[in-house]
Amino acid sequence: MGAIQLDDIPHYTYDDYKIWDGKWEIIYGVAYAMSPAPMIEYQSISSKIARNLENLLDDCEKCRSLLPVDWKISEDTVVQPDNLVICHEPTNKAYLTKAPEIIFEILSKSTASKDRNLKFKLYEQEAVKYYILVDPDDKVAKVYGLMNGKYIKVCDATQEKVEFHLKECAKTIEFDFSKIW
Repeated sequence: MGAIQLDDIPHYTYDDYKIWDGKWEIIYGVAYAMSPAPMIEYQSISSKIARNLENLLDDCEKCRSLLPVDWKISEDTVVQPDNLVICHEPTNKAYLTKAPEIIFEILSKSTASKDRNLKFKLYEQEAVKYYILVDPDDKVAKVYGLMNGKYIKVCDATQEKVEFHLKECAKTIEFDFSKIW
């Protein structure tokens, strides 16, 4: 037996993904299990983020808040951000095809490295305007904004209100991070 060759490593696509049981993501053909189910504190924070986004976007006809939904970036890359804001009408009923404006990923022991590294680069490459990494343990959210194709840290939010400029909304939304803990 020789060394492992690149051809020996499975490369998955959306067609594979569609038939799998459970929650999965595929990034560049690599499968990532999204289990076990998130812990109670994680779900509580996600619910509070969703509720606050929903309230902030209530009078914007073009933007809306979503909980995890498939975003099919390519045939071998499908992700499910924890909370997101889109400012377009999806063209497909099964999944998103266009980048969200804002993505919140809530860190857990099993996903933190992927969220901080792989997804950070992926979302930057796909031009997601704002990426927020929420750390439930430290009660801090690292807020990044896209500038000239690169993420720049806006702030570490704990109790702050942070403004997000959405291209389709007539107003700037001000997200209050003190309401998610």
